[in-house]
Amino acid sequence: MRLLIIEDERDLANALAKGLRREGYNIDLACDGEEGLHMGQVNDYDMLILDLNLPRMDGMEVCRRMRAMYPAILILMLTARDAPEDRVAGLDTGADDYLIKPFHFSELTARIRALFRRDSRAHELILACGDIKLDPASHVAWLNNRRLELTRKEFGILEYLMRHAGEVVSQEALLEHVWDERANLFTNTVRVHINGLRHKLGDDPDTPCYIETIIGVGYRMKAG
Repeated sequence: MRLLIIEDERDLANALAKGLRREGYNIDLACDGEEGLHMGQVNDYDMLILDLNLPRMDGMEVCRRMRAMYPAILILMLTARDAPEDRVAGLDTGADDYLIKPFHFSELTARIRALFRRDSRAHELILACGDIKLDPASHVAWLNNRRLELTRKEFGILEYLMRHAGEVVSQEALLEHVWDERANLFTNTVRVHINGLRHKLGDDPDTPCYIETIIGVGYRMKAG
């Protein structure tokens, strides 16, 4: 899952990014509203963690614009504004949740997990492609009812490919979604993780049952 934190308090933003990366999320940072809106428009994010008191563009306006452009994106407001009318305004503007500073990091991560669980249930609880099943909410995947022991990156790749089954997915798309903006476009890390994932699936790259390599283009998860 790729998250964008829009927060102008640098120390807090860096601390949140460090903690959430340890939890397995891919994190990008923006320090003002205009930068955050621009990043939200050019990258594919699963969730925004959004402060309200931002320079250049208020968080409420960022929320309103992002919700209008991307109705499915999850938005968690993180702010010191604790008046009931502020919470009502934030939720009415389009936020999915509203957490007041100061807060415990464990509560933030619990709220993030809850939002992703709710989002998964609102769409499709279990993804399936052939003999592979994957539960995004509990972060578990199975092959022929045998639980797969996957790294976080392998799980992220598998989930993204399964959500786009039958489509060709480029290396760049995988780097953008499963990694973050710090990823090196010229690295072979995607290929290394694909090879590890194939090994755990028992998939022969020459005669693949699950993940096909489209030479010069990317990868495709067989839909059947």
